[in-house]
Amino acid sequence: MKAAVIRKYGTQVEIADIPRPALLADSVLIEVHAASVNPIDGIVQAGYLKEMMPITFPFTMGFDVSGVVVEIGDQVSKFKKGDEVFSRPNGMQAGTIAEYAVIKEEELAIKPPNISHQEAASIPLVGLTAWQGMVTKGNLQKGQKILIHAGSGGVGTLAIQMAKHLGAEVATTTSAGNAEMVKNLGADVVIDYKTQKFEEELNDYDLVFDMMGGEIMENSFKILKKGGCVISIKGQDTKGLAEQYGVRFEGFYMWPSGEMLSQLAQLIRDGLLKPVIDRTFSIDQIQEAYAYLQTGRAKGKIVIHVK
Repeated sequence: MKAAVIRKYGTQVEIADIPRPALLADSVLIEVHAASVNPIDGIVQAGYLKEMMPITFPFTMGFDVSGVVVEIGDQVSKFKKGDEVFSRPNGMQAGTIAEYAVIKEEELAIKPPNISHQEAASIPLVGLTAWQGMVTKGNLQKGQKILIHAGSGGVGTLAIQMAKHLGAEVATTTSAGNAEMVKNLGADVVIDYKTQKFEEELNDYDLVFDMMGGEIMENSFKILKKGGCVISIKGQDTKGLAEQYGVRFEGFYMWPSGEMLSQLAQLIRDGLLKPVIDRTFSIDQIQEAYAYLQTGRAKGKIVIHVK
């Protein structure tokens, strides 16, 4: 099968002909229709996660997928051949930018029928990250105020919509050129990070959802009310700022969950959550797709069209 692979850490992604992955008893084999690229791809490619997530080479890239079930393992009971599904597979068993992928049953959900495979492939990793950050970790409630950093990015575009669905007042940071887009997604307050300092504009917030780390994460503590919380996917509170400001800090890595993805699928079916796609590339244009990802300018997600 055709697949986007790396042959060792630090090398460029290439298209290769490799064997189909072997079906496992607790998994299904899906014919991939679409996948997407994410910042974690570059982190894995560079070898930064080699101790946390050891991989074997050639390693097939991709942590998002939408496709059709073509075979099921002996222990699989929730899915059947012909089901249209989407998933964020676990790191050890990733490899979705390929013609076929093997995905564990517990990490799968039925694709919402009202969106395409390309749209569905844009959702899992960023959707689960946003939901787990704001709901599971942040316990965001109706009427609360949340600042979502990088509102025009893959996680941000979904996080804004989810936060509005939950009844929160939403502020976000982005560039002036993306202000209209994030307002249309539901942002109540838009901070132009190039001309404004969010820590001088905002105060008395319940929650900050941080995708940036560093100084931006550290300044986020300044806008919280007592007992508020910073949730970050990019850093740790190494300076003890949470204790200093009388707030909470949670750093986390998202985890795959078919059950949680099914909840997001219901929001999509109900029209409450809409995918945001910047560009779509074919699998043969994979190097161009990663080059565009590295510019950091994508509005929403970059999708790979496989079938």
